Amino acid sequence: MNTLHLAKHEHAVKIGDPCPSIEPNVTEDTLFVDNGEVIGFYVKRIPERLAQLVEIANAELRSSRVPKTEMSRGPQGNKQQKLERAKAGKNLVTQYSTILGAVAPKPHMRRDYPTISSVHQVKTAKTFIKAMLLACRESEQLIKQIAPSIYQRQLDIITQQVPPKYRFGNLFTSSISNYNIAAAYHRDAANLEGCVNVIIAKRSGSKGGNTTIPDYGATVDSCDNSMLVYPAWRNVHGVTPIQKLTPEGYRNTLVFYPLKAFNNYW
Repeated sequence: MNTLHLAKHEHAVKIGDPCPSIEPNVTEDTLFVDNGEVIGFYVKRIPERLAQLVEIANAELRSSRVPKTEMSRGPQGNKQQKLERAKAGKNLVTQYSTILGAVAPKPHMRRDYPTISSVHQVKTAKTFIKAMLLACRESEQLIKQIAPSIYQRQLDIITQQVPPKYRFGNLFTSSISNYNIAAAYHRDAANLEGCVNVIIAKRSGSKGGNTTIPDYGATVDSCDNSMLVYPAWRNVHGVTPIQKLTPEGYRNTLVFYPLKAFNNYW
């Protein structure tokens, strides 16, 4: 495994800026090291057991069995109009996401208490939920194997600050699966500091969707069955645009993350 010693780069990127297309420069298994401390890593191909679970979760997410929050980029219309645009190379890019696990309080929506995602109550989503939970645990074991210091630190933080009811696996509170969603530059300020996210990519017939961290001039390849482990609260980062190379092309990420909203709800 390669080692990338992180060094600060000068840049003018601000939160909210659109993320441009950037070719990845982290394309092989890599440890991210800052001042001698391993803070994350990238694996180009996840182990077979984890890949099998991710394949199941990805297939379920793309089916009608799993509820989603959906949006679309491009012109709207009926099915025939979409097919005609696809033949003309003007494909509608559908985007959607699904959240599992704990959901933080949302006072602005008159809900000042945490909940568990309503997807857990949907019977047809049970296979997806089970596959995601098992994939989460397999991911945790991979973290423990590659970066035991990250695993132990995160386990300690979660144990101290997140009631069992609001945990997803042992190291996280929540999961989100993002289909064809790129992202402007942002920082995950709602995450527990000192913890990492896991981002597993499924990509077919498309390019882009790479995670870029301008503070370090690093852009991580989002190739199929890759996994990025990184403290998303720490730096501004973005996801580069996703370009479909085939009519059915897509890029999906299965993400596990730890929110800091639950310490008052033991």
